[in-house]
Amino acid sequence: MILARPKTVSSILPLVWGMKSLVVAGCQECVTVCQAGGRKEVSCVAQLLEIAGKKRGFLFTIAQVTVFRQCDNEYLAPLDALLKKADACISLGCGVGVQFIAERHPAVMVIPGVDTVGGGGTVIPGVWEERCAMCGECILAETAAICPMTRCAKGLLNGPCGGSVDGRCEAGPDLPCAWEMIYQRLRKQGRLESLTRIRPPKNWAHSGSGAMRKVIREEVMPCLSVQPLK
Repeated sequence: MILARPKTVSSILPLVWGMKSLVVAGCQECVTVCQAGGRKEVSCVAQLLEIAGKKRGFLFTIAQVTVFRQCDNEYLAPLDALLKKADACISLGCGVGVQFIAERHPAVMVIPGVDTVGGGGTVIPGVWEERCAMCGECILAETAAICPMTRCAKGLLNGPCGGSVDGRCEAGPDLPCAWEMIYQRLRKQGRLESLTRIRPPKNWAHSGSGAMRKVIREEVMPCLSVQPLK
């Protein structure tokens, strides 16, 4: 899932100061799981904005809405009527959701209410770890499903550096060496020969370092004559 952390209301307030009508929009997908942008967080942000406004002698009119998914245009219809009357929308969805709302409502200022971090999952309640850099060139089959791009502090592709000691990374004593973990798991699977294959340098053309990436699958498109949106 996409990991995100909430922005402070104090960082949002200067952007909406002087506006009268706001919409705080949540998403029921990833940001709900990591407790950054679900219904509860929408209510919390709206209340905090109202309190901050009253303290400064200003009253906001704030509508609250949480859609099933902000990164799909078909689920954004519940926002349409609200945003026709709004000065700004504070999106608690990921950066993709912010952009989809803005494209659908180009006359409305759309403000991100969270910082999008990356792809990860729940370790224990209240702790989410990034596990995927979304680099577009996955080698998890070769590394025992441990991602060296995110788990190794240096993103090394061909084994550990010279700084790891007793299975710990030199970047911090609480950080396990990713390549030590890869080695131990490959050993349990009887696949240590995977470590003998030299991996070429990372092809960053597949990553987010270049132009905007797209995934196009014609077999799931409604009609082959329909071209994907540019």
